[in-house]
Amino acid sequence: MDRDRIAETSTEPTIATAQLDLLKALGDNTRSAIYLELARSPRPLATVDISDALGLHPNTVRPHLERMREAGLLEVEVGGRGDVGRPQHRYSIAPNAPSLGFEPPTMPVLARMALAMAARLHGGPDDAEAVGRSEGSARAVPYVHAPSTLEALVSDLDRLGFDPMVTDRPDDPDAAVVSFAHCPFADLAEVHPDLVCGLHRGLVAGFVAQMGDAEVREFCTLTSRTPCRVTVATR
Repeated sequence: MDRDRIAETSTEPTIATAQLDLLKALGDNTRSAIYLELARSPRPLATVDISDALGLHPNTVRPHLERMREAGLLEVEVGGRGDVGRPQHRYSIAPNAPSLGFEPPTMPVLARMALAMAARLHGGPDDAEAVGRSEGSARAVPYVHAPSTLEALVSDLDRLGFDPMVTDRPDDPDAAVVSFAHCPFADLAEVHPDLVCGLHRGLVAGFVAQMGDAEVREFCTLTSRTPCRVTVATR
């Protein structure tokens, strides 16, 4: 082996070294707790979300997040304004980070295959909506005693990771618009928009129908002029 080759192999990080870095990054109890919180979340979390969940000060959480980002465990997206005028940083588990048993790594694969199979069998938006309605109806059952359908729907959409935001309809006092600030199915929706958006439309419609005192007036998807929102009105 020549000198150049020896120098090259001595400076390149090995797989073992990379794995050691990951283990060191998670060797701290606080970082492990942060990683678990992010792994359980269906959407990216801001520093304040994590600090509130763990009962820690944001200044305590920030260096741990940066350490895990440097180790390749986390991804960060920047947008809007956070506390004290800082840009809002939202963190999520990096695609190539180890699941460590927190998240079944086969689930995204299964979702992609299921959608590809549905497309291959010529399943359309109506088929997807029917499947979504069944799931939405089942998801509504635990909320039967909720104060309102809107509150229950927003709570469930938040649990699923859609980061819903509610605004009033000035032209209709009985209606409210729920906008989805984040789509946990975004990657799949870009490939199969009719099927994925159909599933989501059905999910919302089935949930609202099961609650029984409201209706869906409008559902806007990726292809709409005002995408990713639903209008819900009380009966």
